[in-house]
Amino acid sequence: MAESTDSTQEWEGDNDIFSDEEEKKHLFSVLDSFKHYRRAAHYNVTHARRQQFYALPREQWELLAAPPISYLDTINRVDDAIDANADIADAILDSALASLGLQGTVEWEGTTTKIDLDKARSTLHQLYRDWSAEGHVERQACYAPVLQDLAARFGDTSSNTIARILVPGAGLGRLVFDLAQAGFDAEGNELSYHQLFTSSYMLNHTTATNQHALYPFAHTFSNHLSRADQMVHVLVPDVHPASCQPLRGSMSMTTGDFTHVYEQEEYANSFDAVATVFFVDTAPNLLRYVETVKKCLRKGGWWINVGPLLWHFGEKEKEKDDDEKKELEGEGQKETSKQQNKIGAGGGSVQLTNEEVVKIVEMSGFEIEVNETGGLSAGYVQNQRSMLLNTYKPSHWVARKL
Repeated sequence: MAESTDSTQEWEGDNDIFSDEEEKKHLFSVLDSFKHYRRAAHYNVTHARRQQFYALPREQWELLAAPPISYLDTINRVDDAIDANADIADAILDSALASLGLQGTVEWEGTTTKIDLDKARSTLHQLYRDWSAEGHVERQACYAPVLQDLAARFGDTSSNTIARILVPGAGLGRLVFDLAQAGFDAEGNELSYHQLFTSSYMLNHTTATNQHALYPFAHTFSNHLSRADQMVHVLVPDVHPASCQPLRGSMSMTTGDFTHVYEQEEYANSFDAVATVFFVDTAPNLLRYVETVKKCLRKGGWWINVGPLLWHFGEKEKEKDDDEKKELEGEGQKETSKQQNKIGAGGGSVQLTNEEVVKIVEMSGFEIEVNETGGLSAGYVQNQRSMLLNTYKPSHWVARKL
């Protein structure tokens, strides 16, 4: 199910997803989650608040409905913001159905789950981070160190020899795009269909810069200094990928679990560098990630890592950790799939400190060239005007395969 343009590929996969009933069920649920984003958001965000509002004593809701509060007007504006976000969801859905050859079919409709609806919402909001001008601050904190590290090691990318870079957990594809613009041969890998469909739309199907208005903070009513902060909108994409062709480098995307895809012999010694950004903590078993990175890197190749350690596979404190994730991440960090959940449940998991992670990398046949902590500060889909600002202090290290 690959589709390509001059310099991009939407995704590649070795397996026919329609032959696996469980995988097909999950895929259909993801498609349906984009379709039902509009209805679910209106119901859960504004309809519920109108009911709560009118449950107040009459004299109180009449006071709040009138200026200067005009609370019902606020709810109406949130409805408009949801519709604007839903227009993006509809465009993502249309491009995904076309890529899968499912236009005009209805088999996938009515199949979504609450989890996938939540992921559709968080994926839309993540466009703020990866594809808006306002998200530059967050991208600069996490992507710029990778680009700087690569530039320091590969120098002039205008030469005929193009370094090949792998980006596991590529998310919405912005780092892959930025690497290709910088002159690298960038290959992204992503497991989440929500992320794949959305990145594919941004990279391959948008028609202009600033095509869509996105309201990333309209869903939440807490910790706003003013309604203007809640109703802020950004324009996406801030750069139109098709207008940047031809790229100095190239880019492609693969779909599937990172270890399952890149432990294959065809990828052995294939990449000059691997860049993991907010990714290593998605590992149920970090050692498998280390083994896979080592296998697909060429001798002397570099592993560049930027990110925190918000481990996705906890033990007895998992429920507590999930609540912490919502607070820290705002709209989510990296998603896990049913496939990853199986790996975590059936193959064991371990949660390590940053010191332990670096030591394991070193023990696995790498030389640590850079090891920095505390120097970076990054939010994740963070409203800078919020009364609650949670900030990551990502670890940044560079390791060379011996």
